[in-house]
Amino acid sequence: MYPTTFLQRQSALTRAASALAVAGALAAMALPTQASTFRWTRSADLSSWDIHAQNVGVNNSVHRAVYEALVEYNSQTQKPEPSLAAKWERINPKQLRVTLRDGVTFSDGSPLTADDVKFSLERAKAKTSGFVVYTQGIDRVEVVNPTTVDIFSDVPNPVLVNQLTELRIMSKPWAEKNNSTVPKDIKAKDENYAHRHALGTGPLVLDSWSPDSRLVLKANPHWWGKGKYPTNVTEAVYTPIKSDATRTAALLSGEVDFIIDPSMNDLQRIKQAPNLQVLESAADRTMFLGMDQYRDELEHSSVKGKNPFKDVRVRQALYQAIDMGTIQRVVMRGLAQPTGTLIAHHVNGWTPQVDKRLPFDPEASKKLLAQAGYPDGFEVEFSCPAGRYPSDEALCQAVSAQWAKVGVKAKLRTQPFATYFPMIQRYEASVYLLGWSVPTFDAYYSLQALIRSPGGGGDGNFNLGRASNPQQDAMIERVKTETDLKLRNQLIEKVLLNEHKAISHIPLFNLITPWATAKKVQIPTRADNYIDWRALKVN
Repeated sequence: MYPTTFLQRQSALTRAASALAVAGALAAMALPTQASTFRWTRSADLSSWDIHAQNVGVNNSVHRAVYEALVEYNSQTQKPEPSLAAKWERINPKQLRVTLRDGVTFSDGSPLTADDVKFSLERAKAKTSGFVVYTQGIDRVEVVNPTTVDIFSDVPNPVLVNQLTELRIMSKPWAEKNNSTVPKDIKAKDENYAHRHALGTGPLVLDSWSPDSRLVLKANPHWWGKGKYPTNVTEAVYTPIKSDATRTAALLSGEVDFIIDPSMNDLQRIKQAPNLQVLESAADRTMFLGMDQYRDELEHSSVKGKNPFKDVRVRQALYQAIDMGTIQRVVMRGLAQPTGTLIAHHVNGWTPQVDKRLPFDPEASKKLLAQAGYPDGFEVEFSCPAGRYPSDEALCQAVSAQWAKVGVKAKLRTQPFATYFPMIQRYEASVYLLGWSVPTFDAYYSLQALIRSPGGGGDGNFNLGRASNPQQDAMIERVKTETDLKLRNQLIEKVLLNEHKAISHIPLFNLITPWATAKKVQIPTRADNYIDWRALKVN
């Protein structure tokens, strides 16, 4: 928890910044909009400014203030719309032609060109990139002319335009000058220049970043979107605050304007404050548990010589020992929609059939464990993030307590965001909690990353339990290229129904995301939990 002196310092800095902003506004009456500072917080800091290093929501939400993609989602319709691209067209099923918007420059004034686009898309395909899942189907990128690129797919890709929303564009000359042509390897300690520096085309520019302390963004004087979008933010100050109580106190005192991950315990208090409000929206993030189904013997388990999670009866026992009704009501304070599958209802491919949960039945769990050879249960290590998701530690504690009632003793191992994700990506967790959002709003994104067997090109890159089923892999490969929407959705449903039977993951719930904000802030809610920096206003 931050000491009082921290809040006092932040308050003084905030007052000073506000005074300077007012003075600047009075001295420059010709400005079309009043200078406005946006101050926000969440529990975790971003891990890198390299836009291709790590595909996690904390990074992606902040990066999009500085770096832009060819295509962006409309915050109201969640449909793709032009951003750096002025338009796109299908030349044939394997060729997408993208025409760049006129007059776009990077924040240093250098022009955006087709070479930058080609470089950025190819950089996202690098071995050290965390965004390979978004480059699936991109075989090559060819420059047609300085403002046009052709993106060729090795097979028809029905969701390529959706994938482009997460592939942000970097300046090729800047990356070459600063030895950052390859993404930082997030699992290694080595850094490139792009890890702590940024040059994009977005509404804001990176002014300074002190990891885990303070991030300052300033208005981009060269942004092409001026006058086209309503944002009036001239400065954005981000302060990561791990403590729920301290984040809430900072909002109530006016030291911050916005909390992207407020504590559920404090929502009622925030709602009662006359100058604050809570905005709620159904998110595209599904919370689930994964289990190591690869090792022949689990690490840090009382079971020796075998892996209990290779037995579907054990996985089902853990599933049916979880009382989702209590978790929804007590732990999540109603901000959860129990689910029986790995995708939310507004993601293409969802059906009521795949969403049916197995019933909560601890007696059935005990019988299943006994049938599997564990009548007295067993001990296992349970890895959980601390502060990454709403009430994540409380959720893991609740699940552990419910498992204990059927004989499974889960030894909780909690870690902060910065170390938790690299750890689970090294396959070091026996049981782990993960929240999975779907930026493409299409189920293939989840099928490929979570269900498909681990392999190259993004296949199974978050199948961290390393379950493998060749039949499922074959169907997912068909989903990847099928252009008949009806047939494609039938294949998706079959994969999810098979997953329902195999229980290679334990689905929990879809988040209902609350944002806590000062009423002076105008900000559209989004299912992907991202800030729409183009629409953000501070009155």
